[in-house]
Amino acid sequence: MPEPQTPDEAISQAGAGGATDLAMEEGTSLEKNPGGPDGTGPAGKPRSLWSDAWRDLRRNPVFIISSLVILFLVIISIWPSLIASGDPLQANLDDAQKGSEPGHPFGFDPQGRDVYTRVVYGTRTSVTVGVCATLGVAILGSVLGGLAGFFGGWWDAILSRLTDVFFGIPVVLGGLVFLSVVTSSTVWPVVGFIVLLGWPQIARIARGSVITAKQNDYVQAARALGASNSRMMLRHITPNAIAPVIVVATIALGTYISLEATLSFLGVGLKDPAVSWGIDISAAANYIRNAPHMLLWPAGALAVTVLAFIMLGDAVRDALDPKLR
Repeated sequence: MPEPQTPDEAISQAGAGGATDLAMEEGTSLEKNPGGPDGTGPAGKPRSLWSDAWRDLRRNPVFIISSLVILFLVIISIWPSLIASGDPLQANLDDAQKGSEPGHPFGFDPQGRDVYTRVVYGTRTSVTVGVCATLGVAILGSVLGGLAGFFGGWWDAILSRLTDVFFGIPVVLGGLVFLSVVTSSTVWPVVGFIVLLGWPQIARIARGSVITAKQNDYVQAARALGASNSRMMLRHITPNAIAPVIVVATIALGTYISLEATLSFLGVGLKDPAVSWGIDISAAANYIRNAPHMLLWPAGALAVTVLAFIMLGDAVRDALDPKLR
């Protein structure tokens, strides 16, 4: 009975054709076992950064909890009447500074307005300011920073000096100066101010990401094949440079909400008859000893909202950072 042969002996006896057949059989066996714990997907294809990030986010309890809180805030900001049937502007001085009672669980403010209703309707203001300001900052900063990082030269030099100037402006002081001359009680002056002073941070992040991405081999190959600048930016660089911008913008959204409340507290942000947590905190600051409920409820809602967005940003950062894998 012949002894079993080793793979090397089989290849040497079969010749070149036999070696080819053995390689084909080995490849077929690999195709029958797609995927695995080594970071590969179906048919042995490597998973993308985004698919890996989404898989990690779905398993992260911080992401799930913060997403549920943010989803609830978005729903009540769109339809506040779902959980608050009153009018946030209706006042009755006979109820001023009263505590909790049936139908009014959070009590009343110094003007006799229902604190619960104002806290619910204040969610709309905070979410609107945070989302609109973040979108404006992300779009403006990404475009300017991406162009500076891609083209370099005089455009990069001008943008770098311009961002240095904006970084030197204190945010609160700039808000006091810029918004003190605005008489509108809507959210748009506050959104415009945040975009005006917030874009340099995103521009710096986008610039560094584009500079790193454009040095990769696939970008150089596209350039050698004659790809246009717009095609390289849209097809090759932007998808691979946008992750840091998303992370910073998500974390900054909570910061913008707290900035709006700070400016409204100082009297230069939103103004009556607008409904804002910052306005309510400012009105209740002088009554904290006698009626602490007027301050605690809007301040607590503000803290929970900001914390939810910051937790979401941290979870997204951990999922999109390859160094943490």
